[in-house]
Amino acid sequence: MHEDILARRAAIAQRHPRWVPMSLDAYLEKAAADYDERPLVITDDGAMTYSAALGFTRQIAAAFEKLDLRRGDRVGLVMPNHPMIVPLLFAIWRLGAVAVPMNTLYRPEELEFVVRESDCSILIVMDRFGSRNYVADLDTRLPGWRTGECEAAPGLRRGLIFDSSDPHAFYAPFYEGRQSTAASLAEAGDPAVIMFTSGTTGSPKGVVQTHDNLLRAAYAGALHQAFADGRRAIFSLPLYHGFGLVVGLLSGLIVGGAIIPHLKFDPPAILSAIGRHRATFLMGVPTMTIALLEQAPLGDYDFSSLTAIHSAAAPTPSWVWEEIQATFGCDEIFTSYGQTETTATIVCTQPGDPIDIVAATQGCIVEAGVAGIASEDGRIAEFKTIDPETGADLPAGAAGELCTRGPMNSLGYFRRPDETAKIMLPGGWIRMGDLGQFRPDGNLFLTGRTKEVYKSRGELVSPKELEQLLTTHPAISQAFFIGMPDDRWGECGCAWIVRADNAAIEVDEVLAFLEPRVARYKLPRDIWFIETRDLPTTGTGKVQKNQLKAMAERLLAGTQA
Repeated sequence: MHEDILARRAAIAQRHPRWVPMSLDAYLEKAAADYDERPLVITDDGAMTYSAALGFTRQIAAAFEKLDLRRGDRVGLVMPNHPMIVPLLFAIWRLGAVAVPMNTLYRPEELEFVVRESDCSILIVMDRFGSRNYVADLDTRLPGWRTGECEAAPGLRRGLIFDSSDPHAFYAPFYEGRQSTAASLAEAGDPAVIMFTSGTTGSPKGVVQTHDNLLRAAYAGALHQAFADGRRAIFSLPLYHGFGLVVGLLSGLIVGGAIIPHLKFDPPAILSAIGRHRATFLMGVPTMTIALLEQAPLGDYDFSSLTAIHSAAAPTPSWVWEEIQATFGCDEIFTSYGQTETTATIVCTQPGDPIDIVAATQGCIVEAGVAGIASEDGRIAEFKTIDPETGADLPAGAAGELCTRGPMNSLGYFRRPDETAKIMLPGGWIRMGDLGQFRPDGNLFLTGRTKEVYKSRGELVSPKELEQLLTTHPAISQAFFIGMPDDRWGECGCAWIVRADNAAIEVDEVLAFLEPRVARYKLPRDIWFIETRDLPTTGTGKVQKNQLKAMAERLLAGTQA
């Protein structure tokens, strides 16, 4: 490994000679003392320094105290990547409360479900974003949400509206000119976020991650990828996802770095901002990376500051990796693997890995190094594989369903003990639902999923959710969704539909039914109709989705021939 990489890792380890568990807001206090006037959040409108972020955190926390926010309360956030979301998160954590960041692509029905599922005490909502009017959506779905008089969500005490043109107005009436200077009410093992992810049950489930989960993940990520002092990460990845929150924001705190967050994915704007703000670290899911590669030749962009790119969270066409190197001139190109249930990245390529390793694997188990943060061998997680049918352990290195354990394991699903029990195994292992094996060189090779869930545009999609929704249409008898490879989006949904007797519904009508009810990334790319008698089934009558996928592949191959 190159001497510069080793030196960067040594510098990080020197700052943390031994791991001391603490809350996230306590770590911000430490970082602000160390980095003071360094920028933490950079936008075209200016920079928010570490000390300014801490000041805003104390102000917002004082307002929350006035609203009687208590330890363990949940605070829902429907907020894109506005700079104020950073001190807002730390203010929630300062009082020992739990942040519930929500997907801003959710339709009104989905927002209602997550608010009720998480039993929020306070809900903070950006007034408008793009074509969306979240306030109007919630007024319709959850009347009384602003005043604590919502029958559908009786635990909701208050709703606050965030106006991006006046970002302090949402808490100013409760602030009263004082700052919260009391010590953190949170402890390292307390829940910090509930991050919702789709599952095979058809409805999103809230994964509970602790302060210690997130902070260990941040440190390990910074060390493994050898972040340089003052790293500047540019991305439009939402902070309601672990990728943006941990690899973007929290890992930057470890090295006094900054984030350059964008409210939406706009390739020309992001590529222009790289040079303007001297970004060093570009982050995205493969669909974003491909779009950036397509845009790069069309403008006069300055990539001279860029030293690394991290593209992950979905399958990536093999040609992308060499194109990244040729276009951006970066020596350090990362891909990785993890799940919300394991907090964030637990497998990642290393700086200096050749393109063939990046293109063919997800990398090796993340190195954590520092005493007290990981297992005896210095890695952040342990892995084993099991037979996906019987659950029996397989020999080391054998292909099978991946299981992991370690300090990155979350607490499970919020108020869903039965669902948590399905993924938790004796000995502290979590079933990951993915098939793969570790090669002799220690790098992970994924071979598929045991779950039906697939990723479209970097977002998890639950087939069952869409199948249940479609079959509420009177013209649809059965529906089956499968994930199919897609060069742009990594994967896209495809649907097989059985019409109801004497019904004549067509593709356009199916899409028109779905569009107002689900986020756009959940819409199927292809729709085919099939008769019940032609469905491939087992001897017990269960539809074989693997056969439906094979049928879809043949149809697509014929279309492309």
